[in-house]
Amino acid sequence: MAIFRIEGPVTLNGRVRISGAKNSILPIIAASLLAEGESVFEEVPHLKDVEIMCELVESLGAKVKFSPKESRLTVDPANVENILAPYELVNKLRASFLVMGPLLAKKGQAKISLPGGCAIGSRPVDLHLKGFVAMGASIIYNHGYIEARVNRRLKGSKIYLDFPSVGATENIMMAATLAKGQTIIENAAIEPEVVDLSTYLVSMGADIRGAGTDTIKINGTDKLKGSTHTIIPDRIEAGTFMVAAAITGGDVIIENVVPSHLKPVSAKLREANIEIAEELTSIHIKAGKKIKSLDIKTHPYPGFPTDMQAQMTSLMAKATGTSMIVETIFENRFMHVNELKRMGARIKIDGRSAIIEGAMKLMGTQVKATDLRAGAALIIAALAAEGTSEIIDVEHVDRGYVSIDQKLRQLGAKIERFD
Repeated sequence: MAIFRIEGPVTLNGRVRISGAKNSILPIIAASLLAEGESVFEEVPHLKDVEIMCELVESLGAKVKFSPKESRLTVDPANVENILAPYELVNKLRASFLVMGPLLAKKGQAKISLPGGCAIGSRPVDLHLKGFVAMGASIIYNHGYIEARVNRRLKGSKIYLDFPSVGATENIMMAATLAKGQTIIENAAIEPEVVDLSTYLVSMGADIRGAGTDTIKINGTDKLKGSTHTIIPDRIEAGTFMVAAAITGGDVIIENVVPSHLKPVSAKLREANIEIAEELTSIHIKAGKKIKSLDIKTHPYPGFPTDMQAQMTSLMAKATGTSMIVETIFENRFMHVNELKRMGARIKIDGRSAIIEGAMKLMGTQVKATDLRAGAALIIAALAAEGTSEIIDVEHVDRGYVSIDQKLRQLGAKIERFD
């Protein structure tokens, strides 16, 4: 078990560089299985989730070489023959399910354990399977595994997603690249990570139009080649540092970002009286003395991201007035609230809404990171709290943030890691 010990309050100042996006590299590693040759990825974050995904594709027969210092990953799928994604790996990482589309398209079958991941609520894979069935696959549930098979080759189809699921959009898009004919995904997710995956697939030789809109058209091709691709910056890591700067009254320049990916976060922070200046690849956060209360409702992109909800809850605990945050994506994403209340926050949960009475004095204490973003929220609160905070189970945080303690220390935070 790992622990972060944080002394607060502090004021963050300086520059921090954002790593590549976790939610981009995971589906892109899965997509590399579609290629006939080797792919090379740059700006790859050194995260536990990335390691697990690498282990998974290696278990399928791919050759993987990861150089964390260079942030470079090489995947050669030439020897992929196994179509079984085992429980011990899939249970650790929900994104493991994304290998089903590439395996089904390339090998005609895939057998994958039901996925795991953070315990933030139900995230069924029925939309993924609905798409595969529409493309001619048969689905069998057997002893905790899902098996998909297709005779010869997937066939293009028109698929409407009941919800703009990022995972389903990505999985179906990958499968469609080697299908016969045209596939149209309607009500598709429009997240930047979907666009990044499409960019990589196109560089491999795929014919994809409309990524970044709610209708994506994919004309199947016979084969795809390996390619070199640079992963986009992680907008959630960037947003987390933006909120950390805001709650501490800091003055921070956040580098290696795409400001347009952060529009909903920037808009809400400006509304909260935080000064934000955007450059081509950086954002300058300059916090005022007074944080204003907000009303926030999470939505699929380009709405306010659910992955930033917990961090904003911490910020609103220090704001003047009463705030309300409504979570529309996951039904169990307020697990950080009880831990924040231990630090002195006044928060009431009503269904999927959190009502936060702000301007509270936060006090350091021992709290538990129940999931990835909850852990980030507790770190943010600890930076503004008086005294010493200990955050346990920070392995969750390691799943989504590269060396967050080192990056915070560069900005002046008093944070240490203990095992």
